[in-house]
Amino acid sequence: MTAEKILAKLVSFPVLGGESNLPLLNWIKKYIESHGINTSLVPNEEGDKASLHCRIGPAVDGGVILSGHMDVVPVAGQDWTTDPFVLTDKGDGKLYGRGSCDMKGFLACCLAALPHMVKADLKKPIYFAFSYDEEVGCLSAPELARAIRTDYKETPKYAIIGEPSLMEPIVGQKGIYILETYVNGSAGHSSRIKQEVSAIHEAMRLILWLEKKMDQLIADNRLDERFHPPHSSIHIGQVEGGIAPNVIADKAHFYWDLRTIPMDDIQSIVSEFDVYCREREKELRHIFPGFEIKTIETHPPVPHLDTKADDEVVDLIKRLSGNSKLDTVSFAAEAGQFANEGFQSAICGPGSIEQAHRADEFIAKEQLEKGVEFLENLIVELSSENFE
Repeated sequence: MTAEKILAKLVSFPVLGGESNLPLLNWIKKYIESHGINTSLVPNEEGDKASLHCRIGPAVDGGVILSGHMDVVPVAGQDWTTDPFVLTDKGDGKLYGRGSCDMKGFLACCLAALPHMVKADLKKPIYFAFSYDEEVGCLSAPELARAIRTDYKETPKYAIIGEPSLMEPIVGQKGIYILETYVNGSAGHSSRIKQEVSAIHEAMRLILWLEKKMDQLIADNRLDERFHPPHSSIHIGQVEGGIAPNVIADKAHFYWDLRTIPMDDIQSIVSEFDVYCREREKELRHIFPGFEIKTIETHPPVPHLDTKADDEVVDLIKRLSGNSKLDTVSFAAEAGQFANEGFQSAICGPGSIEQAHRADEFIAKEQLEKGVEFLENLIVELSSENFE
């Protein structure tokens, strides 16, 4: 099957992040096994989701992991001009459909290249590592990466995460952490603002502290010019609280996210914020003993990626893609999680991230072709006696 035909099949499975991926997983599993390759699953506790990994080639050290996720983001509320779960060719050189770019296009390239991988005289193995629930927090990749580390006697050396990058090597991603902060104050008449503890007023102080913390990091020259913006960002995305203009709010909460450059530590920033929260509680509990600030995580933190320009995986991707320009991204990806398991990791995949998560998402046919060419070049590399 061609990459385009496989992509059409993958797009037809409307597997959203957080939902069961078993129908899509089973199709991919059957396809891979039809080529004589054994697959292994890494299921969740409930058994309604699973990641998949497999090895093509000899059981020797030094192989390459090709990693991608099977889930996509929702389409509800978006103004699509085509059926998002039917791959559509409008004759403009683009293939439209949810996940066509992010990142079923890369999965289709991997599966289209599989017959060539099986027939090749590989000296080093290729591994597929397909995860679930990436779009809701990169939840399954750590366990999948550990499974590859422990399930095989040999050890892969490299991991290429096929997020859309226009086939350019991506050597860095920011760490990401999303949290919710809840404030419990005391209700009352608005004229008693100094005799009560307004949850909204306190939430405002906490938000200002977070903004000032971001500004302080910038002032302290905590900068990495590889990223855009070149500093860690702290953003408040939602704020809720209060019932009327003349009622002091006893409840308020807000959602915020941290996106940290490699030199900054997510937990250190969260710990500093927690210290400030405890100070506010101590200061105001003489007014209202039940005053409380609680912060919880929406999902576990996603680690940053900080691959060096002279790491071997970067040179490999340059050779395979023909692209020598290096870049970084600020969006979440699983590359840092594979790097944390000891695999030299970088991002490189077909399509543009500019098309991801929007209505009429598409991948250019040319990009799909370049993705397959990239993998054909990988097969040649790994069939060489000289590959290290």
